[in-house]
Amino acid sequence: MKVDQALVDAAIGLAKSRYAGDPDGDGWAGAAAMYASDGRTLTSVFVDAPNAAASLCCETGAIAEAHKLNLGIVASVCVSRERPDAPLVILTPCGICQERLAYWGGDVQVGVPLADDPTRWTSLPLREVQPHYWAQVLTRLEHPAEESTDREEQEDIRAFDEAMSEEGENLPWSR
Repeated sequence: MKVDQALVDAAIGLAKSRYAGDPDGDGWAGAAAMYASDGRTLTSVFVDAPNAAASLCCETGAIAEAHKLNLGIVASVCVSRERPDAPLVILTPCGICQERLAYWGGDVQVGVPLADDPTRWTSLPLREVQPHYWAQVLTRLEHPAEESTDREEQEDIRAFDEAMSEEGENLPWSR
């Protein structure tokens, strides 16, 4: 399932209702919406804190909800604005949220703003947004043992792959 207008509208609707009247006095608004694996829409907002390091991205609440419900995430979008008179724009997931979404694999669709108009978007699989994802090395998706001509290296790679598969299928790109 791709990011579609209904998902974007869910995020925009939440941002507008949660931040109606500029309750924080800074004009900022933002929200996220995600499709869960069972088709339901999960939404959430930014969690602010006196210490900025303790703040949580808009996506975090919906991600936590999916974990609580034991559901996967198949599509995600985040919207934000800087002031009440500004349009809500699509934000690509930050690096931390990409890590959080990677739990469900590289096929999770995410909203990515168009360069010429960030109020419009395209839906891309997470693996295309993060083409050099670090865990690809661990899962050997890009470097199978068969590519090596060195026998000892092939054995090392196979042993590593076996150890990784025993650890579970919790490596993001292995899903």
